[in-house]
Amino acid sequence: MTISERLRRDSDAVWRSTIDHPFVVSLYAGDLPLDKFKFYILQDYHYLVTAMRNFGVIASRADSVEALRDIIDILHLEATSEFKSYADFLGRLGHTVEEASETEPIPASVSYSSFLLATSSTRSFPEAITSVLPCFWSYAEIASHHKGRLGANPSRLYRDWASVYLSDSYLGLVDKMKETVDRAGEGFAYDKLKEVFITASRYEYMFWDAVHEGHKWPV
Repeated sequence: MTISERLRRDSDAVWRSTIDHPFVVSLYAGDLPLDKFKFYILQDYHYLVTAMRNFGVIASRADSVEALRDIIDILHLEATSEFKSYADFLGRLGHTVEEASETEPIPASVSYSSFLLATSSTRSFPEAITSVLPCFWSYAEIASHHKGRLGANPSRLYRDWASVYLSDSYLGLVDKMKETVDRAGEGFAYDKLKEVFITASRYEYMFWDAVHEGHKWPV
């Protein structure tokens, strides 16, 4: 069993809750209210931009040339898969990238992003790259788990959104990240990797829950 497989196994309870979250189920079934999807898309901008910046920090922590190349490859794949399609979905919802950039991020997003940046800045390279894996991998697993719902999904927009996470380019990105974690984690304390992996997995659930409930700052 690889390190990434162990991490996935040990976080299964959290992942199952995420995969079965009402927002996710409704999105793939096609009955999610459009205003909830708009809220999600606008909030996702903050995470995507932070993720790109965070990879710059992770690259600076790389402990070998091979690891540095891995991070550069991952950043390129991210820019040409998920992030590239983002502007298109915004446009189809009647919004622009500029509007998304001006949207105030919700508490869950700020907290999650802060955790990732803090991990990348203050902890080891293996912990840093492990902390970003749950986001990318869970989207692929969610898509795989719920793809059977897409045939009856009446929303072209939702079907197109889901197709990004079923594409060869996105799945290639996830595989690259798992391989990088597996290499970086060799000989490293597994419990430390497990800690950041489960924490990030919990933040994934919290973000889905926050956009589903429309959470905003209380004051």
